[in-house]
Amino acid sequence: MKRIVCVGGGPAGLYSAILFKKTLPTVSVEVFERNRAEDTFGWGVVFSDKTMGNFLEADAASHARVVDEFYHWDDIDVHFKGRTIRSGGHGFAGISRRKLLNILQKRAASLGVRQSFQVEIDDPAQFDDADLVVIAEGANSKARAAQADRFGPSIDVRRCRYIWLGTTQKFSAFTFAFEKTEFGWFQIHAYQFSRDLSTVIVETREETWAAHGLDKAGIDESIAFCERLFGAYLGNSPLLSNARHLRGSPWLNFHRVVCGRWHDGNRVLIGDAAHTAHFSIGSGTKLAMEDAISLVRHVSNAADVRSGLESYQAERSTEALKLQNAARNRMEWFENVHRYENMEPLQFAYSLLSGSQRIGHANLKLRDPPFTDRVETNLARSHGLAKPRPPMFLPFQLRDMHLVNRVVVSPMAQYRALDGVPGDWHLVHYGARATGGAGLVFTEMTCTSADARISPGCTGLWSETQCTAWQRIVEFIHAESQARFCLQIGHAGRKGSTQLGWQSPDHPLASGNWPVWAPSPLPYLPGISQVPREMTPVQMQTVKSDFVRAATLGAQAGFDMLELHMAHGYLLASFLSPLTNVRTDEYGGCVENRLRYPLEILQAVRAAWPKARPLSVRLSACDWADDGISESDVIAIARTMAAEGADILDISSGQTVATQRPVYGRMWQTPLADMVRNLVRVPTIAVGNIFEADHVNSIIAAGRADLCAIARPHLAHPAWTLAAAAAQGFSEQWWPEPYRSAKSQLERAAERAAVTGAV
Repeated sequence: MKRIVCVGGGPAGLYSAILFKKTLPTVSVEVFERNRAEDTFGWGVVFSDKTMGNFLEADAASHARVVDEFYHWDDIDVHFKGRTIRSGGHGFAGISRRKLLNILQKRAASLGVRQSFQVEIDDPAQFDDADLVVIAEGANSKARAAQADRFGPSIDVRRCRYIWLGTTQKFSAFTFAFEKTEFGWFQIHAYQFSRDLSTVIVETREETWAAHGLDKAGIDESIAFCERLFGAYLGNSPLLSNARHLRGSPWLNFHRVVCGRWHDGNRVLIGDAAHTAHFSIGSGTKLAMEDAISLVRHVSNAADVRSGLESYQAERSTEALKLQNAARNRMEWFENVHRYENMEPLQFAYSLLSGSQRIGHANLKLRDPPFTDRVETNLARSHGLAKPRPPMFLPFQLRDMHLVNRVVVSPMAQYRALDGVPGDWHLVHYGARATGGAGLVFTEMTCTSADARISPGCTGLWSETQCTAWQRIVEFIHAESQARFCLQIGHAGRKGSTQLGWQSPDHPLASGNWPVWAPSPLPYLPGISQVPREMTPVQMQTVKSDFVRAATLGAQAGFDMLELHMAHGYLLASFLSPLTNVRTDEYGGCVENRLRYPLEILQAVRAAWPKARPLSVRLSACDWADDGISESDVIAIARTMAAEGADILDISSGQTVATQRPVYGRMWQTPLADMVRNLVRVPTIAVGNIFEADHVNSIIAAGRADLCAIARPHLAHPAWTLAAAAAQGFSEQWWPEPYRSAKSQLERAAERAAVTGAV
């Protein structure tokens, strides 16, 4: 390699140039920047202590200069409803962006990197003779836009407006402050980055911004408004702008950038050109500079540039996506502050701090034990408990049903029934998980008639024989555990008459198929699945009667709770989604019409189900497909369900259409449960890749959901809850008497681990 060109002289381009020149000293490395060397936009940038460790390893010389200049703090202050909640142990460093650029410019020059300023690169094709062109122009990259067909950028313009300002006010902690106006909430993200200056980012929803006339305000009017609103936190210090020369509104929308491909030929994207992370997580510059570290390592060690770029993207796209997902969660939290306005300040602060879902209860406890002690104490008192405990072990009440903890064994299809009758497998399966300590155990989707089944192996509840078999399991659980048992009933709709889950799921049976029904004649897998029959009023009445019969038999069997399955593309869910319901009668069209039939089912079942026992509805709150169910649809459906007798909503998503494109990750569906719980003010169950006790503790403490449904971990470890209690030293968790010797052993092992750091 002879020549490397970096288009863009921000932190991403400069750091790439520095590391390439260090690693490949004989190669010509050049940087081209459109602005002047002394220009900068924004004020300070933030790095965590961990990130600073990465910079030390990559280039000790520039790291040392940054350390000389940065301002370090450990605390975060959250100002809400007239109170200040402080949390410590966070370990961040702030530095002036201008100072950072100056340090990197000098370091690059000392290594022999050629730097050209005030050079506009309209087309990087002029560098086709270079071995590598690093495109580091930022989120609005011209080079990326010119090759959009190759890089595949997806740009999501977000809901808030923000203005990036400075001040001479000195903040003793990273500061979040929230003020409500007649049109909505404003918040500031403020932090000190030098001895004399701090950053202040003011943010609000677009509609709130416009309602205050800020869409017509220039920089002076905008600053005056912000000073009036947040004067209590600024003292006598004015707000400052270093972007007066820019045209247009000083208020911006954040652009979330995701690229399908990061390299093409000799060109490669890094930093904001490849991906952006919302400023609420403080990681845009971190991501960019860590991209540079990875890019240089992969290209330098590869046999050729192309293979180096491929391995770079393979590594960094995964890491960037993890951070982007966390940043998206945090960004959406700030976009929806109104959801949390009814929280008391301590829980509000906890919700903010854990909003990215990267920082959980255990991490906060490690950072600041007194803070989490306060959280646990407040939660315990709110439940009438004298002593604090891990949030997952708080009790919960729904109508007359009392749960000893917040852990739910999620519904998981077993495909082991014969003619819908549960057998010994089901007795052992459900019994083991009930004696494993969970507060609530769900049945798999139990079908309301033979032709409502997903597969021939599904359980049912349409006969006395099935009722008697279920009663046997219910009685065992009640006699041998403290768990409550919930019956989930549903109708497979167009996804019925298919093979067992470990065969070819969603594919028709090789023989013996039964007819399937749906709101509209749309097959799940076009060309493969049966084309369902469109339900007639007579068929709809029959199915409603089947649901009522199943509920009546469930009450007779002794189940503590009932859930109606209206998710995952099954029959009732198919009515709710516009992707699967294209009817033109009173059961199709607007959300009120699409809701009509599922609501009729709910009303009929609620009337048949004992009043003292709770009823749940499972909903898919997102179809993960274009033109699917909307957020406003979900809120309207949830409000109606709650008003008509649903005591809790089990919030899942997807599986409506085979073309879905979910965004997976840990606790990936929890934000949906959070949205419904805190907008509709109804209890919710969170689901989706919740697999650690820390996840449950964090979700419950933050008020994102009231219960947490855990699936696969319970398949591998029926006593998951008992083990979690022992690991956290919660000795009050009930154990079956025959297993109590294991309890003491696990507790001793946890105590040793706490002291020695190893089991």
